[in-house]
Amino acid sequence: MLYTSIDNKKIKDLKKLNTKKYRDKTGLFLVEGRHLVLEAYKTGHLKELLLEKDELFPLSVPTNYLSNNVIHYITEVESPGTIFGVCEKPIFEESYGKRIVILDGIQDPGNLGTIIRSAVAFHVDMIILSPSTVDAYNSKVIRSSQGMIFHIPVVVKDLYEIIPKLQQQHYTIFGTKVTYGKNIKELENHEKFAIIMGNEGQGVEESILDLCDEYLYIEMNERCESLNVGVATSIILYELDK
Repeated sequence: MLYTSIDNKKIKDLKKLNTKKYRDKTGLFLVEGRHLVLEAYKTGHLKELLLEKDELFPLSVPTNYLSNNVIHYITEVESPGTIFGVCEKPIFEESYGKRIVILDGIQDPGNLGTIIRSAVAFHVDMIILSPSTVDAYNSKVIRSSQGMIFHIPVVVKDLYEIIPKLQQQHYTIFGTKVTYGKNIKELENHEKFAIIMGNEGQGVEESILDLCDEYLYIEMNERCESLNVGVATSIILYELDK
């Protein structure tokens, strides 16, 4: 079917998927572009394919078509593509695995997307977000993750509750802190661990750091005061991937 009116209820519902509230309510989210749609399709999370009129992209899912004005209505980018997908949020078994990344108050969608991508690259089993962290299904997060959001469990938890539970299951909890911290290059292997990374401006909350078993830091040239949290997380995960 071809949709040409932005007043159509289905189109208005698609537009509402740009809000976290509606994504949480429906368990659905939008992706845009050939690569992201294919990632959703390959992992079994693509529910519906939406194409601009006359676009060809044969996938074995229900397919509908959109006029150009409708595409500009539902997109969040200035120069939209011609291929969209309505996806179901992945549901993973809540098995923490051995390697966990915990994010405390990350606000920038690009940083979260980068961390998701690096977590998949360096064999992390699960990502746990604090309630104050940006929504993992924000369109900017999904684009920055390059579709890796479909390949790793991402859950939201109260950190004050989940950290003690992990410690009871013999996870070593690492915080990022220069004071009393251990150079990441000198760290011995740990079978089960969780690394906590914090907000772009304030870092990890002190009360969360107080729950950690050990602290880590990245040794840098003294002229550089700090690293972007996405870059820092990637470096740490690389070093821990032993």
